[in-house]
Amino acid sequence: MSKPAYQQLCDHYQKLDHFNHLAAICGWDQATMMPSGGNQVRSEAMATLSLQIHELATAPLLAELFDKAQDESLDVEQHASLREMQRHWRQATVLPADLVKAKSLAGSKCEHAWREQRPNNDWEGFEKNWAEVVRLSQQEAQIRAEAAGLSPYDAMLELYEPGVTSSELDTLFSEVKQWLPPLIDQVIDKQASESLIQPTGRFPVAQQKALGLEVMETLQFDFSHGRLDESVHPFCGGVKSDVRLTTRYHDSDFVQSLMGIVHETGHARYEQGLPHHLSGLPVGEARSMGIHESQSLFFEMQLGRSEPFIAMLSKLANKHFVDTPAKVLTQDNFHKLYTRVKKDFIRVDADELTYPAHVILRYEIERDLMNGTLDHRDVPELWDSKMQQYLGLSTKGNFKNGCMQDIHWTDGAFGYFPSYTLGAMYAAQFMAAMKQQLDVEGLVAKGEMTPIFDWLSSNVWEKASLLSTGELVQQATGEKLNARYFQQHLRERYL
Repeated sequence: MSKPAYQQLCDHYQKLDHFNHLAAICGWDQATMMPSGGNQVRSEAMATLSLQIHELATAPLLAELFDKAQDESLDVEQHASLREMQRHWRQATVLPADLVKAKSLAGSKCEHAWREQRPNNDWEGFEKNWAEVVRLSQQEAQIRAEAAGLSPYDAMLELYEPGVTSSELDTLFSEVKQWLPPLIDQVIDKQASESLIQPTGRFPVAQQKALGLEVMETLQFDFSHGRLDESVHPFCGGVKSDVRLTTRYHDSDFVQSLMGIVHETGHARYEQGLPHHLSGLPVGEARSMGIHESQSLFFEMQLGRSEPFIAMLSKLANKHFVDTPAKVLTQDNFHKLYTRVKKDFIRVDADELTYPAHVILRYEIERDLMNGTLDHRDVPELWDSKMQQYLGLSTKGNFKNGCMQDIHWTDGAFGYFPSYTLGAMYAAQFMAAMKQQLDVEGLVAKGEMTPIFDWLSSNVWEKASLLSTGELVQQATGEKLNARYFQQHLRERYL
């Protein structure tokens, strides 16, 4: 007797998960350990693996199994599981293969050339390649929109933030645009009179790594199911049973890599905390990019830059950097280092306060690009205008520090940027809800982190994708996403 359709689907997605597991570890190895001579053959092997994954994700038999499973007697969890399988399947099957291939080739060509064009400020050269990426992305957005009954941009947003719409984002972000620019100016004025000692000298990589590992232990990272390594660009990868974190070290500066480790540990703890009994199924995966980002930002911004956590970092830094003058590593100086606000061009280097301005600017541009109300050739001019409006800086003629600075758009990842600021908002709201139940600062000061992680586990990690994003936030905090908590957090910390 053949298995029930739902069980056959579970078997199929477990198999797909095994392939994704291998692809993730191969990708991590390529970024961290692989000798450069292995790149060509590895790329070919990973392309073959990607093809196998695509074939499994779009297998024709799935449509029939979904129909049959609908009629089977499923419990609430299994219904959620079936919903997530179908969502993944629809996203994988909606595009014609020739468009997927054309977009992949155009993206590779654009990104490869961008690596040289950006340092040379070569907008003209970039625009020639990018035109094709935008054109194909608009085609993709249109096809996804017609299939899902959404606007083109909302259909792209759905890939990263299921259930979130641009009308919700417009409301949230227009509110932030009212109070953020004057708050930035207020804080910069306040900090102008504060003295700050920048760390100088050598901070040996071995000592930085030892410090980072000790901080990860404090944050209860499970080293039997993960590890820390080095790569050019820090990331959190691998799979939840084997999470791979990376950072980069500079021996003249430990400040960035240390908080980078805290950030990536937040991503990793979420992955490690996903429910084991749902492993290998789409419903057992992270809810959205915004919720994933909320966990890294909860660790880095909500916990990591709080006064009791900074006090702990100061003690640990004094222990590991014995040759550094004590005045550099005081709690007060550490706090100033990690809460310094400065208007600047580069998003990835931006502080907590100016970062949302960078995200909102990109969101408004990519929304109009995908909806066809903005010509891609007009992006530099619009970028300059919004940069002046939100941060008082001009990027006229400065393409490399303006619209050419990010990698996301080179391969058509339109719809991703809002996740960063949504994550910061979710994190602030989770912390506000947690503080209703726990003395968070008191616990951190005593080094008792377990109740904090238990709250995150039961309210976020164990939920995986069983709920919609809105339901998850509502259940955890008692209300839907509210930007007021983010504003309150920033005002309390910086003023």
